[in-house]
Amino acid sequence: MKPHVSPPSVSYSFTIRVSYPNRIGMFARLVSAIGSLGGDLGAVDIVSPDAKTMTRDISIRARDAAHQDEIVAAVRKLPNVTVVNVSDRVFLLHLGGKLAIQNKVAITTRDSLSMAYTPGVARVCEAIAADPRKAWQLTIKGNSVAVVSDGSAVLGLGDIGPEAAMPVMEGKAMLFKEFGGIDAYPICLRTKIPDEIVATVKNLSVGFGGINLEDISAPRCFEIERRLQEELDIPVFHDDQHGTAVVVFAALLNAARLTKQKLDSMKVVISGAGAAGMAVARMLLRGGVGDIVVCDREGTLGRHRLATLNESKAWLAQNTNPRQVTGTLGDALRGANVFVGVSGPGIVEAKDLKRMAPKPIVFALANPIPEIMPEEAARVAHIIATGRSDYPNQINNVLAFPGIFRGALNVRARRIVDSMNLAAAKAIASCISPNELSTEYIIPSVFNRAVAKKVADAVEIMAVKARVTDKRRPK
Repeated sequence: MKPHVSPPSVSYSFTIRVSYPNRIGMFARLVSAIGSLGGDLGAVDIVSPDAKTMTRDISIRARDAAHQDEIVAAVRKLPNVTVVNVSDRVFLLHLGGKLAIQNKVAITTRDSLSMAYTPGVARVCEAIAADPRKAWQLTIKGNSVAVVSDGSAVLGLGDIGPEAAMPVMEGKAMLFKEFGGIDAYPICLRTKIPDEIVATVKNLSVGFGGINLEDISAPRCFEIERRLQEELDIPVFHDDQHGTAVVVFAALLNAARLTKQKLDSMKVVISGAGAAGMAVARMLLRGGVGDIVVCDREGTLGRHRLATLNESKAWLAQNTNPRQVTGTLGDALRGANVFVGVSGPGIVEAKDLKRMAPKPIVFALANPIPEIMPEEAARVAHIIATGRSDYPNQINNVLAFPGIFRGALNVRARRIVDSMNLAAAKAIASCISPNELSTEYIIPSVFNRAVAKKVADAVEIMAVKARVTDKRRPK
């Protein structure tokens, strides 16, 4: 199989400022040099023209850092062209962090200062001391979520540490605010010990209405989430597990409608037995899929491997693979209707997909390089989804977690239970009408503002039905 060459990406976009003689043909030479190396030309802005010299800012998308350096080096070699400056647009966006705290009340007079702080604030403190439940109305608690990570399983980068995880947690907090109207705070912990993580989160939970665990490696993440949910009276949600599972199930619901298949007759193969794979398997089982085979690096999980498996994989071995399929991922795909990849890049080829049942459904979700590139999968697959924004059918957790937490906070849910997640998935799927449904549109856009509202409404209703809240849903 030929190595895949990624297309230029906004993740490697940069702006190069160049000066050159103001003569006809000079700009064309610049564009030609950039284009010949595969650079994707973006905005071009004139900085300072005069009769003799032209200075321009040229925005370019590259494939990766090495490609960026190659383009800059080629421009430097052009006769009479001076590279004044090179700015990485992604790093510029992150300068100083991506978040800020903004006051909701203006402090402009002595009266406003006295009411917001001392002495007026003392009355509010006393009211909360007498009835701690009033913190939900009188502090930020009712609209706040802590985004907590130890930096041990960040994106596709792995264990990069708490400081390096901060940009991701900041980004997550931005998405909470943008799509759910929720104030979220990035909190990265300098420990990977479950006892310490549980104790720390429990102690700082006072000011939050929910806890979103993020990028914590398996199998520790299972224990940490379970213990926190047992010890806290606010929702604890590990997004790498449940957010992924919710959106995968939403996509599968619409794929099944489009292909006129029933969930209980589908054969599904999942590649990856970590946090996401575990949650997807559990969600699909609860959603009515009966035949699921999960594969890890060693092959299929089943009773034949029970003696060598950890607790979470042993659960999968005992609760999936009803036909007791043995062998490799390729063996598991024989006759399957659906492939869900939550593992690593390039582990599946078109020849593997040809073993599947007619009109196979392929969700290759490893990021940034999926288990099989859509261009190759398209030779066989009927429906393809990825985790990337530059292909149709992006399975993105942002479709789930803002609405799930919005609904949970609205009714002060004590936990997020399975029925709430299933309701969220069905709400996401319902955002695409039968007339809109197509092979390239089984999941709504992340920018569809109706999604979070529909998810929140569905979660609120189910939270009340599940009796995980003392508050009635507002009419």
